[in-house]
Amino acid sequence: MANGFNDINLDMDLDFSIDFDLDLDFDFEASFDSRYMKPVKVPGIAEQNIRYEKAEKLAKLLKIAKNTRQFCVVSGAFIFGDFIEAFIVHNNFHIKRMIISTLSMSQENIDSLKNLFIGGYVDQLDLIVSTYFYSHERHALIPYMYKELDEKNKFQLAIADVHTKICIFETYGGGYVCIHGSANLRSSNCVEQFCVEENEDLFRFLDEFHIDVIEKFKTINKSVRNKSMINIINKK
Repeated sequence: MANGFNDINLDMDLDFSIDFDLDLDFDFEASFDSRYMKPVKVPGIAEQNIRYEKAEKLAKLLKIAKNTRQFCVVSGAFIFGDFIEAFIVHNNFHIKRMIISTLSMSQENIDSLKNLFIGGYVDQLDLIVSTYFYSHERHALIPYMYKELDEKNKFQLAIADVHTKICIFETYGGGYVCIHGSANLRSSNCVEQFCVEENEDLFRFLDEFHIDVIEKFKTINKSVRNKSMINIINKK
């Protein structure tokens, strides 16, 4: 033994000059039986086939009532943020406060949330996005978000290490809606699953911890007037 390792005699007379003639031009899988196969290639969904109408169709199929739960498995044929807009508009909800937590989103999602403000469907929106999203969009979608959504102190944006996909809101009619699943607000062109339920207990639980996140990681100082905030953003 030397230094805790076994002594190995490497003074062997080995001839490494052997000329191997290997023909590697063959189909390995065709030559051998194997338990493992190549995955089926799935074609992506063309952009023109990802339409608001498909989100609207699903929104019309769902019947929300007190203490109901509906589980959905959907293709990537619509933008998930479009479903939230279509669901709210179809049911003519007037929402006191909506909280959305998502890893990422698109400009179309921001425009969709703006539509809910313009239509008078949502009085207060708190949005939590990931630090990953912020790092990639701090010079693009983040300023656009402030510009489009930060009006009349109705909007708050928090940046945190989140990977959750949750939307909750309380309506003036006494509804407590929770939407949660695998889908970010923007389309992923993938099969997604999410649950839509009217559940006050779940709403209270989700609302409580989201409020803590928003308070700690908020980015809008609402004591500063909106006009001043826009000037600060423009200067940056």
